Amino acid sequence: MNTTSPVRDQILQHAITLIMLKGYNAFSYRDLSTLVGVKTSSIHYYFPAKDDLVLEAVHEYSRDTLGAVQAIDSDLPADVKLASYTKLFGKILGNGDQICLCGMLAADIETLPPEIRAAVQAFFKSNEAWLAKVLAQGAKEKSLIVNGKPEAAARSLYAAYQGSVLASRLFQTKTRLGDVEASVKAPR
Repeated sequence: MNTTSPVRDQILQHAITLIMLKGYNAFSYRDLSTLVGVKTSSIHYYFPAKDDLVLEAVHEYSRDTLGAVQAIDSDLPADVKLASYTKLFGKILGNGDQICLCGMLAADIETLPPEIRAAVQAFFKSNEAWLAKVLAQGAKEKSLIVNGKPEAAARSLYAAYQGSVLASRLFQTKTRLGDVEASVKAPR
C-alpha cells in the first residue's frame, strides 16, 4: 500500500487538527471526508480503522513537536530555553481554540487502545525529560527556581503547561502560558 500521498497527508493533518479541537471521541471519518473532499472509503484505504489514524496522528505530532523542542539551541541559558519552549506551546493554541494533541488525548485516555495510550505517555515523558534537563541547568545557573528534584519539578511544570493551554482556550488568552514560565524564573 502506498503510505504517502497528498490525500493521505491531508487526512492526517485534518485529523490532527480535529483531535486538537474536539478530542478522540468527537470526530469521525465523515468529518474528515467532508474536509478532504473524499469518500470515507478513501480514508479507510489509508487508515483502515480510526485507531490506526489516531496512532499515526500522535506519531506525526510527536515528531514535529519534539523535533521543534530538540531544535532549541542547547548552548542557550536555561531561562532562554524555557522561553523558547513557552513560545512553542503558544503555537499549539493556534487561534486560541486548540489544545496540545497529546494533552487532548490524555483526557480521553480511558477510551484509547493501549498503543495510543503508550504513544501519548511517551510524548509526555519526552517533554518532561527535556524540561528536567533545562530545570537542572537553570538551578545551576540560578536562572530558574527548582523545588525538589528536577524530574519531579519537570512533571509539575509540564502539567502546568498542559493546564495552561486548557485555561488559555477557556479564557481565550495566551497569557497563562507566560504565567507558567514566570513561575519558575528566578528574580533578577
